[in-house]
Amino acid sequence: MPERLSILIAEDNAADRMLLSTIVSRQGHRVMTASNGLEAVALFEQERPQLVLMDALMPVMDGFEAARRIKQAAGDALVPIIFLTSLTEGEALVRCLEAGGDDFLAKPYNRVILEAKINAMDRLRRLQDTVLQQRDLIAMHNEHLLNEQRVAKAVFDKVTHSGCLDAPNIRYLQSPYAVFNGDLLLAAFKPSGGMHVLLGDFTGHGLPAAIGAMPLAEVFYGMTAKGYSLAEVLREINAKLKHILPVGVFCCATVLNISFQRQVVEVWNGGLPDGYLLHGNGERIPLVSRHLPLGVLEPGAFNDKYEVYPLALGDRVFLLSDGVLEACNKQGELFGEGRLLEVFSANRQQAALFSEIQQALAHFSGEQQDDVSLVEVSLVDQAALSRPPLAFADNGQSHSLDWSASFEFRGETLRHFNPLPFLLQLLLEVQGLRPQGGALFSVLAELYSNALEHGVLGLDSTLKANAEGFAEYYRQRSVRLAALVDGYVRFHLQLIPEGAGGRLIVRVEDSGSGFNAPLLSAQPRDTQRLSGRGLALVRQLSERCSWGDGEPGVRVEFSWVPGA
Repeated sequence: MPERLSILIAEDNAADRMLLSTIVSRQGHRVMTASNGLEAVALFEQERPQLVLMDALMPVMDGFEAARRIKQAAGDALVPIIFLTSLTEGEALVRCLEAGGDDFLAKPYNRVILEAKINAMDRLRRLQDTVLQQRDLIAMHNEHLLNEQRVAKAVFDKVTHSGCLDAPNIRYLQSPYAVFNGDLLLAAFKPSGGMHVLLGDFTGHGLPAAIGAMPLAEVFYGMTAKGYSLAEVLREINAKLKHILPVGVFCCATVLNISFQRQVVEVWNGGLPDGYLLHGNGERIPLVSRHLPLGVLEPGAFNDKYEVYPLALGDRVFLLSDGVLEACNKQGELFGEGRLLEVFSANRQQAALFSEIQQALAHFSGEQQDDVSLVEVSLVDQAALSRPPLAFADNGQSHSLDWSASFEFRGETLRHFNPLPFLLQLLLEVQGLRPQGGALFSVLAELYSNALEHGVLGLDSTLKANAEGFAEYYRQRSVRLAALVDGYVRFHLQLIPEGAGGRLIVRVEDSGSGFNAPLLSAQPRDTQRLSGRGLALVRQLSERCSWGDGEPGVRVEFSWVPGA
C-alpha cells in the first residue's frame, strides 16, 4: 500500500481545486489547498508538504515564481512539483521545468494518470531522501576518520620528529601526497656527538604507508641514543619491519652516520634513488643503492654493509625520495634524474643548491603523484650544533658509589657485538656522570675503535689519506674482522667516591703489539689530518689521559661534583 502523503494543491479555480482535492483525498493522502502562489509559498513554509500540485497561471503570484521559492525553501530535500496547466506550447512547458517543476499534468484531469504521477514522484522523493541520508552518514564517518587521523598524525609527528631535524646543518622539504606522509625523515644526535639521518619511503601512501614508520622511528631513536652503530640500527630496523609488515610492504631507505669529529660519513642505500655527496671542490659522488629495502629480507640474509666517505667542512650530502624524480607536469612528463643533474651542473654556489632544486620542481609545475622528500645535510664544526642533554626516564644513583669491574671481549664477540651501548648504560646509572654522557661515549668509542682496529686488527690509519684510502681501510677492516679468531679488548672500570662526588677511571687494553707512546705524545695536534686524531680527541674530552705509565693500554679519568 502506497505511503500516505501530505500534498499541497495550488489552484485559483475553485471548481478545479475541489475536484483535485477530492481525487487526492480518495487516494488516501492528506490535502491542503491554496488559491494563489503567495498562499502556496506561505502554506509550504508552515506545513512542509511532501508534494505540490501547482497551477501555472494564478493571480497575486504565478506558479512559476511560487515553484522557484518553494524549491529554494526546500533546500537539499526533494519536494516534487507537478504543474497543472492547460498550456500546450512547447516554450510554456519548458518554463514549467525551468521554474523547478518535475512534471506536468494537462487539464482536464485524469484520475489514473494523476495517481501514477503522484506515485512516481513519491518514489523519486524517497530515493532522494535515501541519498541524503547516505550522504550525511558518509560525511559523519569521514569527519570521524579525519578526527582520528588528526590525532594519529599528531602522535606520528611527535614520534617521528622528536630528533634533531631543526639542527642548523639540516635543510629538508617534505610534501605529503595524503594526510600522512609515506616518506619518513629522521635525524638524531649520537652520544658521541655524531648524527644518524634516515630518509625512508614506504610502499603506498597515507595511513597504511605511515604505519610502519612508528616502530621504525622507535628503533632508530632508541638505538641511536644508546650509542649503537649504523649496522646494528639497520639490522634491528630490518628485523622489526620484516616481523610486523605484511608481504609486499617495505621501506626503501638511505641511512647516514655522520661523524663530525672523524669527518666521515657512512652511507647505506636500500632502494632509494641515488643520493649525492658534494665536495667543496665541485666533485659529485653518487650514493648508489646497493641493497634491497628494509623489511624484505630475513635477518639472516640482511646485508648491513655500508660505504665510507671522507668529509671536509662545508661538504654536503643530498638525499631524495622517488617522488622528486616522478613529479609529473601537465604533459605527463616526469621531472626525472636528467633534470635534477642539470640543476646540479648549473649550480655555482653550493649554499643555494637546495633552493635551486626547489625552484626547479616548482617551475616544472608537476602534478604531485607521490610523497616528495628532499634533504641536505652539511658537515659543520660540531661547536656550531646545539645538542640537547641526554634524556633519562629515571633519576639514577645520586649517592656516591664505590665499585670496579673488568670486561674482556674476545674474538667471536668482537666480530658480532658492540660493547659500547652496554658499557655506557652501566656508567650512566651514575647520576653524576650523566652531564658528561656525550663526552664519555666519545672517549669510549675512540678507545674501543683504536684498540680493535689498530691493536687487534693491526690496521694502519695512515691509509686514510684520501677517499681511495678510506675505502681500502674499511675494506681491510671488514675482511680482517670477519676472519678474526683470537685477540681481545679489555675495559677496566673503577668508581671512586670523592667527597659528595666521585671519580671514574677507565683503562682500555688490547692484544695488539702496542704503540710508541713517547713518539705519539710528541706529535703536534694537527686537526686537518684525516688520521691520527683519535687520541688527541680523547685528551681533549677527558679530564686526564695517559698511557705507558707502567700499565698496559690507555687510561682516562672523569670526575664530578654534586650540582656541577
